[in-house]
Formats: sequence, C-alpha cells, structure tokens
Amino acid sequence: MTYCLAIAVEQGLVFASDSRTHAGVDQVSIYSKMHKYARAGERNLVVLSAGNLATTQGVVRRLDRDWFDGVEPSLATAPTLEDAAEYLGDVSVALQRRSVEQAAQHSGLAVEATFIIGGQVKGQAPGIYLVYPQGNFITASPLHPFLQIGEAKYGKPILDRIVSRQLPLDRAATCALISIDSTMRSNLSVGPPVELLSYERDSLEPGYYHAFEAQDPYFASLRDAWRDGLQQLFDQLPAPPLDPASSTTR
Repeated sequence: MTYCLAIAVEQGLVFASDSRTHAGVDQVSIYSKMHKYARAGERNLVVLSAGNLATTQGVVRRLDRDWFDGVEPSLATAPTLEDAAEYLGDVSVALQRRSVEQAAQHSGLAVEATFIIGGQVKGQAPGIYLVYPQGNFITASPLHPFLQIGEAKYGKPILDRIVSRQLPLDRAATCALISIDSTMRSNLSVGPPVELLSYERDSLEPGYYHAFEAQDPYFASLRDAWRDGLQQLFDQLPAPPLDPASSTTR
C-alpha cells in the first residue's frame, strides 16, 4: 500500500510519502514515490504516486524522458500547473489503457494509478493537484488545503484538525510527518523511509528534502513526543458520568 500527501499553506508547500510497496506478505520492497522536477529560477514541481507499481513506474519514466528531451507537452514546458496536471493525467490514462489491452486475458487486473502534482511555475502561484486514474484532476482549496492518495484514512484526522492556510511551513511539515507516522502505526503496508520535501513560496528552488528512516533521531523523537503528548492529554480528559444515580432514561 501507499500513503502520500501534500499541504498548501501561505508560506509554501509540503510533500510527504512513504516508500513501501508489496504484492503479498512475502514480497515487500522499497521504492521512492516522490519524484522531483526542478529548474532553478524557472519551476519546481513534485509528483507523488500511488497505485499499480508498473503503471506508476511507467508514467514516471515517460515524465523523465519528456522532461529531459524538452518535448511538447512535458513538465518542462507546461505553461501552468493545471497544464502539467492535464499532461500527467493524459500520460497515466494512455499507459493504463495499453496495460489493460496487453493483459486482457487477466480479468480483474488492477492497473490504476493516482498522482499528486504540485509546485510552482515562475510568475504563478504555487499549488497542488490530485490526478485521478481517469485523468481528471482537482486542486486544493483554502478550506481544504491538503490532498492525500493511497491509505489516507489513518493520517487524515490530524490534517483535518490542524492544517489551515495560515499554518507556518515548518509546522505543516511536522503535521505531515505525524500523519505519515500515524498511518504507519495503523497499517503495516505503509513504511519507511519517509520522504519529506518543503518548498518555500516564490523561491523557485528545489527546497528542503530529507528521507527519514524509521530510527532517524528526529523522526523517532517526534513519534515519541506525539505518543506521550496524546497519552498526557487523554489522562486529563474528564470521564463520562458512569454513576448509576446520574443516568438518564429514554
């Protein structure tokens, strides 16, 4: 399984992803799901991938080839982020269609893939887009400034409660890491290394990037502090009135 997320705040963007893939309990591998495309002073784009590994790898190979060849369209030439999302959707749909045709005899074969693409093109505002397997896409909004793909449910509560457009960029990065860690704790198919990229608005530079192993000192301390803080908060919560004398009837 996979879990990736992107957060858009006033100060910039945060991207985070796990690196575990599996095809059964005895076929666990590590693959990066964060793909970076940057040209200093011109554009900085990040693609996060989830879904069928063959499809996502095929899509990324095509993105890489078109990027370096400078063909039209490509992530290197897309005039806007929306155009980049549309191009990514077209590439994904074409590859999925070809995979289905080649494996038509295998009924039920899942070749779908979902992507998040975000970043900034010079002269435009930064943003993030979620590209569905069908090729269509949505963007984050001020009221919902984050996007998720993959195993999203375990890491969503903290995003719902904490993330807003006004959240400082470093706090958004902290929130992303806790969201990933919460998912790892509840689902063993999501695992390290955890990749984190923080992009400062209008910098048009690659930004801060780090891959956290499970026992990375900072990541381990963050995980422990979150666990201990939740325990302390829980211990302070008032218990419900369980005295039979205070019960009510319906």
